[in-house]
Amino acid sequence: MEEQLILYVRYTAKPGCRESFVRDIVEEGILTQIRKEDGCLAYDYYFSAQDENEVLLIERWESAAHQRVHMEQPHMARLRESKDKYIAATKLGRVHLED
Repeated sequence: MEEQLILYVRYTAKPGCRESFVRDIVEEGILTQIRKEDGCLAYDYYFSAQDENEVLLIERWESAAHQRVHMEQPHMARLRESKDKYIAATKLGRVHLED
């Protein structure tokens, strides 16, 4: 069995755009579609209490292969459009979990 993959993504929103970014993802149905994808174990957004422009995304996938397929889904193009509109910077980290 392949290792599970956890990604943590730190978004820095353009000033005043943090809530709009997440609202777009929810209202467009993108978040629901992602959570229904094969291999998606968790996909959750969190607002920083210390930084009004920071959004943290925690993703958990059954495998790196599942996450690669996820990135090719049509709704991810819509997410990238929202990201281009509202996000100033992105930092990514990853952890592989062994059984």
